[in-house]
Amino acid sequence: MHEPTNANKRIAYNTVLLYVRMLFQVLISLYTSRIVLQTLGVVDFGINNVVGGIITFLNFLTISLAGASSRYITYSLGKGNIKELKKVFNNIVLIHIFFAFIVLVLGETIGLWFVKTQLNIPETRENAAMWVYQFSILTSMGSLISAPYNAAIIAHEKMSAFAYLTLGDSILKLIAVYFLIHTPYDKLIFYAAYILCIQIFDFFLYIFYCKRNFEESNHLKYKEIDKTLFKEIFSFAGWTMNGNLAVFGCTQGLNILLNIFFNPIVNAARGIAVQVQTIVNTFNNNFLMAINPQLTKSYASKNYERVHALVIASSKFSIYLMLLICIPLALEIDIVLKWWLGEYPDYTSTFLRLVLCISLLSCLSNPILTSVHATGRIKKFQIIEGSTLLMVVPVSYLYLKFLERSPESVFIIHIIIEIITQIIRLKLVLPMIRMSMKTYIRQVIFKVVPTFILSIIPPTLIFLATQQNIYTFLLICVCSPICLAISIYLFGLSHAEKNIVISKANKLISSIKL
Repeated sequence: MHEPTNANKRIAYNTVLLYVRMLFQVLISLYTSRIVLQTLGVVDFGINNVVGGIITFLNFLTISLAGASSRYITYSLGKGNIKELKKVFNNIVLIHIFFAFIVLVLGETIGLWFVKTQLNIPETRENAAMWVYQFSILTSMGSLISAPYNAAIIAHEKMSAFAYLTLGDSILKLIAVYFLIHTPYDKLIFYAAYILCIQIFDFFLYIFYCKRNFEESNHLKYKEIDKTLFKEIFSFAGWTMNGNLAVFGCTQGLNILLNIFFNPIVNAARGIAVQVQTIVNTFNNNFLMAINPQLTKSYASKNYERVHALVIASSKFSIYLMLLICIPLALEIDIVLKWWLGEYPDYTSTFLRLVLCISLLSCLSNPILTSVHATGRIKKFQIIEGSTLLMVVPVSYLYLKFLERSPESVFIIHIIIEIITQIIRLKLVLPMIRMSMKTYIRQVIFKVVPTFILSIIPPTLIFLATQQNIYTFLLICVCSPICLAISIYLFGLSHAEKNIVISKANKLISSIKL
């Protein structure tokens, strides 16, 4: 009885800590994004986005391996077997080093050919684009090799350390803005080089922390490979790559299509939209980062009731957290962009509204993805899910080629295919964790959909009935969370959750009276 209670308290503590860290990161990111756009200019900003995106596309390797690392480390911790944990970590590090070499080979062959022959880059900026590309390769390799250490920190639920380390990374990027403004060298090249230096610093910092605090990260034996375990982890990561390749195909693949059919200015608009999306997604990611280790450990201990409760809770409350930000932001995006950036490229506000819809859908997919990773049975799932999601790129290409050259269309296609893919995920994964579709629909979908509809109507009516100004902005920012809170209580909570809210409210009122 006490174990779930303590685990819930740990989740709550880690969530609060991650949100405090996120607040500082958001403020820093908003400021640095504005200065980088103004200093580089729209064209160079777009070039950095699309050229760096070629190597970012290869980051599906990093994400896939990080997922495998987190799953196997967390699973071993859940079983309490330190000997197995050491063996797992050793093999994970070796796999990451191997794939870092793969990134180098692919980047300097196929990737280099693509940048030189396929991208739409102004002739005067081709040399700078090449430098950005080379620095991006090295940055990606550093990120890949440091991923096991990052995964170890999260698996051990040392969120305070994770918060401090990632916050340090944000502060270094803030310092980059000062040097970027005052550097006498090519600003685009300098910025890419500085980001590489930050990655190198992060790499050594993560290793130093893990070696001091986690027994499994000490005394790595690079010549001792457990072939069976290596093959198992390698296979898991390989099938995970199929799904992450599809995700990066949807993001960077669409970015490349926008460059081919349009120009770097459209890439700049998309880059700004994705930066804001990334900031907004931290609300969801921080919450899930605190829950995911518990979900995996619960599955490892065969506590399926706990797994179901975590899937339902993480699905619902991640959506609610996202709605808290997405509703006022989507309505007042033009005024927010004007305050933040001053002038911004065409299509930015439209792109941003569409990617926020994609972010809301991802709130439902993330708990399901964590669940299937916990089971370890991912081969069939990744083939079907990845193949479906990756259809975004060819469908978007054909649409742009033969029907209508509208940049917004690629995001709409992405949304439609994301909905189809989520239905497929549920049909594949819920039986694996012994959860019925009926339970999921009743406990998640029937809670989330009415909450969303009721919470968005009043702010939208205010937006449509008034002129866009500071007073409307403030009114919507006040009205939106109130409507959301009412909607969540009326439609979004179970009976037990409502009782908890009432109990907490009564305690708060009693303490105030005293």
